[in-house]
Amino acid sequence: MKFVVITKDSELEAAAREGFHPSDECVVFSDWADALNACTEADLLFVDLIATLVEPHKIAGYERFAMAKMGHEVAASIPLVLIAPPAEYELDFMAGWPDFVFGHVRRPVNYKVFRRASTWV
Repeated sequence: MKFVVITKDSELEAAAREGFHPSDECVVFSDWADALNACTEADLLFVDLIATLVEPHKIAGYERFAMAKMGHEVAASIPLVLIAPPAEYELDFMAGWPDFVFGHVRRPVNYKVFRRASTWV
């Protein structure tokens, strides 16, 4: 299986790399545009919401990511798992689209979260 992860958090990246089976492919990107282009044959796409923000606490960056994913030739069909910001992290608002998010995980995220998520496909 192939898993694509978007994050700028080194601890979250380490958890992803540890959580998937050794025979699985886990590719990690800090830039979501590069990640979308790497989604060929991916089974799940994980996005750390905070990694999509252009300005801290402003959801507009996540919205740009979402629109790009929905319009991407390959990534549009890949199920998305949203990694929520910490509970105390304030956002100006949160938008949603029907059936856009396949799964939603809350922090803290450790290797077990990724291991469980790999069974969703």
